[in-house]
Amino acid sequence: MTAPLLLGIDIGTGGVRALLVDGDLGTVIDRSSATWPTSSPHPGWSEQDPDRWWAATAAAIRDLTGRLDDSNRITAVGFAGQMHGLVLRDADGRPLRPAILWNDQRTASQCEAIHHRIGRDRCIDLTGKPVLTGFTAPKLAWVQEHEPDIARRIRSISLPKDHVMHRATGVHAIDVADASGTSWLDIGTRRWSAELCDQLDVDTSWLPQVHECSEVVGSITAEAAALTGLAAGTPVVAGAGDQAASGLACGITTDGLVSITVGTSGVVFAHSDEPPRDPDGTLHGFCHAVEGRWHRMGCMLSAGGSLEWFRSTLAPDRTFDQIVAEGMTAPPGSGGICFLPHLSGERCPHDDPSARGAFIGLSTNHRREHLARAVLEGISFGLADMLQCVRDAGRHVDSVRLAGGAARSQHWRQLLADVLAVRIETVNEPDATAYGAALLASVGAGLHDDAAAAASAMVRITDVIEPTGFDYGPTWNIWRTIYPDLAEPMHRLAD
Repeated sequence: MTAPLLLGIDIGTGGVRALLVDGDLGTVIDRSSATWPTSSPHPGWSEQDPDRWWAATAAAIRDLTGRLDDSNRITAVGFAGQMHGLVLRDADGRPLRPAILWNDQRTASQCEAIHHRIGRDRCIDLTGKPVLTGFTAPKLAWVQEHEPDIARRIRSISLPKDHVMHRATGVHAIDVADASGTSWLDIGTRRWSAELCDQLDVDTSWLPQVHECSEVVGSITAEAAALTGLAAGTPVVAGAGDQAASGLACGITTDGLVSITVGTSGVVFAHSDEPPRDPDGTLHGFCHAVEGRWHRMGCMLSAGGSLEWFRSTLAPDRTFDQIVAEGMTAPPGSGGICFLPHLSGERCPHDDPSARGAFIGLSTNHRREHLARAVLEGISFGLADMLQCVRDAGRHVDSVRLAGGAARSQHWRQLLADVLAVRIETVNEPDATAYGAALLASVGAGLHDDAAAAASAMVRITDVIEPTGFDYGPTWNIWRTIYPDLAEPMHRLAD
């Protein structure tokens, strides 16, 4: 009998990744991708065209269905993707302006105003975290303040993957994990907070209906079927924000498990059976893709983004694998260079949109390989900072499951094992966000009872790397002093 297929789609920052997954074995049988540009009209701004998302996604799906003998084998679809982005639509469902992305830093004054109006502690109590520049609520406040003509025409609000899902299904919906990053959701009740929406002048008729991530919310329309090659009527689940989907794809479904995902950003992710609320706001609480569960998360804004900056600026003729391999020819400690990866500001643990990147310790003896290793070590030290926050919250961590670009590199996996001083485990699919979306689709297709059962059946550990015993502690401790020492001049330069 022919196995059912699941389609998992990741609406990422740099583009879309689509996976076809065997619903019986959990193996990826085909994949496709497409890219889109990001614009920065002003320093610190980050925007994309929502129509480009749908065009690229439809093309990637068409690429997959074009290689299938029968698209009816695809039994369900799941979307996941970049969180926090603001998509504003008019009465006809058309975007009113470019989407403002998660790494956009224009809203510092709006965050301050929201905390003044509601109270920072109250925001943490309701949403599991303070309001940060990357989140959705301050973006809407910025539009209402600076673009009132656009604000008056708002009839619906979506996040990025939900806008694409709307184009595919005609349904205005969102999952609890992605909704957790708006600063409008009460993570305890897993519903929109009337208190927050009222205080922040949000018309609740604009907001999508909230669903658990594995819940079927609609189906592929005839129009979308014609564009994608999918069968009209194929069920679509609510999906998840990228980090919840990635955590699911790493099997982080019970207390005590921790994952790290290295994409454009870098994320440390820990499961929680209760709504997490960190009083100082360093770690952030979200609803999990696992029904009725939550997760703690720390995010550094430029992890893989720092490596992409290095490649495009200093090594445009090299692939990422070549840059990593070149960096590994330099000694541990990069010959006395430290790199701060705060190229887009920083979220965890500093919450500083004016933080900036830096190389410290350069001399005439240094070459590109030293800089490359310093970038890799700087990213790894940033991840170590966030893992320490998880430990400080009372979690014992002796192993980490790794996903994203770093999971593909043997060199980087070993570097992370040494810097973090933990066992690094990798799972069967490095494209974890898209795979997590497929796991959620498997529940919608009736193949598994819930998200945790899907992960238990389909996620497997495929590689384990132990620390070599090299002690990065002294270098990490030096690295940790650099941001506090440079914060004041950074802020002056950023202004």
